Parts: sequence; structure tokens; C-alpha cells
Amino acid sequence: MAEAPDRQRRARIVQVLQDAFADLMAADPVAFRHKFRKMAAEPFAFYRGSACLFYADMADEPDEWSDDRTSRVWIQGDLHAENFGTYMDDSGTLVFDVNDFDEAYLGCFTWDVRRFAASLALMGWTKALSDDTIIDLVRTYTDAYVSQVRTFADKPGDEMFSLHLDSTEGVLHDVLLRARLSTRVELLDRLTAVQDFDRRFRIGPGTRELDDDERAKVEQAFDRYLDTIPTGKRAGSSITYRVKDVVGRSGFGIGSAGLPAYNVLVEGRTQALENDVVLSMKQANVAAPSRIVDDERIRGYFRHHGHRTAVSQRALQAHADPWLGHTDLDGTGFVVAELSPYTSDLDWSELTEPADMLPVLTYLGRATAKMHCVSDEDSEQTLVEFQSEEAIASAIGDRADDFTESVIEFAMRYAEQTRKDHHSFVDAFRGGEIRGVQATAD
Repeated sequence: MAEAPDRQRRARIVQVLQDAFADLMAADPVAFRHKFRKMAAEPFAFYRGSACLFYADMADEPDEWSDDRTSRVWIQGDLHAENFGTYMDDSGTLVFDVNDFDEAYLGCFTWDVRRFAASLALMGWTKALSDDTIIDLVRTYTDAYVSQVRTFADKPGDEMFSLHLDSTEGVLHDVLLRARLSTRVELLDRLTAVQDFDRRFRIGPGTRELDDDERAKVEQAFDRYLDTIPTGKRAGSSITYRVKDVVGRSGFGIGSAGLPAYNVLVEGRTQALENDVVLSMKQANVAAPSRIVDDERIRGYFRHHGHRTAVSQRALQAHADPWLGHTDLDGTGFVVAELSPYTSDLDWSELTEPADMLPVLTYLGRATAKMHCVSDEDSEQTLVEFQSEEAIASAIGDRADDFTESVIEFAMRYAEQTRKDHHSFVDAFRGGEIRGVQATAD
């Protein structure tokens, strides 16, 4: 009896992936074959690489917590358990927070909460945790989210909240300490070499030299990028921003397969070689939530997806990367940001016991709330003209328990669906059903 629905779901998975990635698959089928092999490895990897399927499903998913305001707040767009880590904010503080904004857009706040909760249920299943334990984990995360949103709504000054060395304990504190041990010189020595008394990029796996024409186009795009750095974040030194070298880059993770990118080496705040800065200039992708948000005011606000990514990140981070900006190359939007030495991801493989995971999830719930409720002081966005924390707190009202239970129900149901979808995807990929990329190289 279930065979026909299973075939229909498999066909839907194939169609959604083809609709989302057709252009990129045509441009670089090898990169997508690599992406799909990674997604085939296990359900969580499939979930990470198929945000487009999640949002296709969200278009049909009832949501009693969505209203005129809560359906149009800034969201990260691909919130899952592995999209949190450390970064150095523009005040020089090491912060633990969401660290990936490629899919950021405007949508319903529940999409972020649900997507994270389902990823947590998937991860719990891979760790052989019982359903009751997974439910406790999701409840801890969701309760922490609601509590922090209410705190933001009740108390002004929410931009002061952050997870840093002085406000964390346990696993997250250790992640921050490890990031603190990193140095810019180590990063520079790994990516560059000193030649003729100056730094140049090393050429090796994942990098390529540019011919004169391509390099000239990238440098012109870099000049246009400089105009997109907010005045409050611009460096005062006339030395800063001088381009020293440029290389092409490849070898991305699951989410950025097939996207052209460059590394740009620039002079730092002084002429000392240890102050050089490496910037990433990466073609921005189409945000997965944008595929189901039918709002021309939002769509027309962004010049291109590079602009959308940079604006969204500033709307979602209290102290965004001072190098963050955007540009265009051959009419396509690119996002520019620093390749920071101070990034360190949360290693979930070391978190195997629920007692160790619960405190971490309290922090992550609070971090998600901060993202929805706190913007950078240089954020230029005018799309959200109300206080997100007040809107979300009002939508939940005195039904916090009901909200948490709804998230738990979705997480468990969607995690089970994802495990089935992963199996269907593997069979479809192996069977050559995804047009534009074959499972085996010709």
C-alpha cells in the first residue's frame, strides 16, 4: 500500500533538487557529484545538503505560530546542529554563535527552530539515544529559546548579550579557549609563503592561479566591494585593503558545491607581514527560504544574493565581521568576508552523553534567540521595522508549553521522514534519476 506514496516522495525529492541546483550542476557536475556522494553517506549529511527540500515541505506545513510579523523576521535559513561555532567579533571579543549565513533570508521564526530541532533528533538517532532522551534534548533547546526571547522582550539592551569566555562554562567554554589559541600567523603560514620580502598565496590542492584577465576582473570586483563596508567598520589606515595576491579556490563543503570563489590577500593595518588578512570572495547562492517566500518587497530589496547574504548577516549578528561586504562579478553577486583564524566549530562527535549535551543545548537555544532578536549597529536593513522579540513573544504568549510540544512533535516526525528520504535519495542518485549529474563519471 505504501509503494505509490514512496514513489511520489522519491520523485518529489529528485524534482526539488533539480529545480534548486540545475544551473550549478550544469556549471560543475563534478562538484555536485562530490556533494551528492557526501549527502549519500548518512541521513544527517543528506539533511545538511537538502535545505531546499525542507523549505518545499515547509510551504505545506501548518504553522499556528506564524502571523503577519513572525512570518517575516530575519532567519538563518539553514539552522542545524553543525552551524554553530566561534568567531572574533568587531569589538575583538571571541564569541560562540551561529557561523553560517549563506541561506539567510526573511521568513517564519519557527523554520529556524524546527530545522535545528529536527537536526538534533537526527543526530540523537545516530548516537543511538532513545526517543525519550531525544525529546528531552529538543525540549531543553526550545525552552531555552523561548525563555531568552522573553528576556529580550522584557529587558532593553539585548545587544549586550553574547556567549563568550566570561559567560560560558563546560564544552562551549572549551571551544572558545581552543579558538583563542589560534593565531593569524598560523593561518597565513598555512595559506601563503613569503617571496621577495612579501606574502603570496601558496598554490596547491583547492587553489589555482589566475590569468591576467581573470585577475583584473577580480580586483575590479574587490574595488567595488570596498564601497559596501559600512562607514563605522572601515579601517582608518590608508595601507589597509591593498591587494597583494589573488587565487581561485575550490573544494567546499556540502552547502557550497559548484560556487566559484577566490581568496584575496590584502595588507592589514600595518606593513608588518603578520598583519596581512585573507578574504574570501565567494559567489552567493540562492537562499533556500526565498524559494517559498512570495514577497516582492523582500525580493526587490536585494541587488543580488551577495548583497542579500551580507545584509542578512548584519541583521542576524550583533557585532558582524568588519570585513563583511559584497560585490558582483560578471553580473553575479559575491559575498566577501574574512577567513578568520579564530573559527572553531563545536565537535558533536565528542558529545555522546545526554548529561553533556543538555547544557550545550541551553546555550544554543539562547544563541538562536539572540540571532532572531539582535542586529548589528551598522545593519542597513529596513525590511523589519518592528521588534522581533516582541512579535515572537506575543505569538507564543502564555502557551510556551504548547509551542515546545509542537516543536518536539515536528522534530521527531521530520527526522523519521528524513531517514526515509535519505534512502530514497541514495536509490535515485545511484539509479541516475537526478538529471544533470550522474552517480558515475562518464
